[in-house]
Amino acid sequence: MIPLRPPAARPGVPASAPAAVPTPVPAVSRRAAREPLWRDLVGDVLRRERQAQERTLKDVADSARISMPYLSEVERGRKEASSEVLAAAAQALGLSLGDLLTRAQGELVRLAGRHPAQSRATPASSYDGLCLAA
Repeated sequence: MIPLRPPAARPGVPASAPAAVPTPVPAVSRRAAREPLWRDLVGDVLRRERQAQERTLKDVADSARISMPYLSEVERGRKEASSEVLAAAAQALGLSLGDLLTRAQGELVRLAGRHPAQSRATPASSYDGLCLAA
């Protein structure tokens, strides 16, 4: 935790009290403790496909008519791209949007290793697919 105010300005903390220095948690442990984000999965799929085709960011970005820095951010999971941007990037790589999302869903299942336990509030379903809503 990083304090928003200096220790002397916080109520109930004397000015002479030393501030607690937060111990940084490595990004790897933070990521391992939670499920992967959808933007990370989609970005990984886009990057792997681009590299498998031995194409540059510039080449794919030009084909998709999106900026190269933005495509880079999407590939690294830093930006939550719109469906239009994802469809354009996928098409530039010779994929449909459905292909891209199916691969990302497969990656999610692989990384999760198993399906999470059903909650009592959710009825059990035999459907094992991906549903996106806009």
